[in-house]
Amino acid sequence: MAEFTTRLKELRASRNMKQGELAELVGVRRETIIRLEKGLYNPSLKLAVDIARVFGCTVEEVFIFDEEN
Repeated sequence: MAEFTTRLKELRASRNMKQGELAELVGVRRETIIRLEKGLYNPSLKLAVDIARVFGCTVEEVFIFDEEN
């Protein structure tokens, strides 16, 4: 099974953005952002794209799926 990691917390911190602010920008609850940052939730394609757009990145730069493990 693929292992999921994310750079979400790092990207937020680089912009001094709180979890709630990001959640509001992409239309989800703060708890969703928390679960994403912990790797407990795989985002939908739409959510992944919306988050990447907020940071001006590609989806692959924000979310990493390592299929090796």
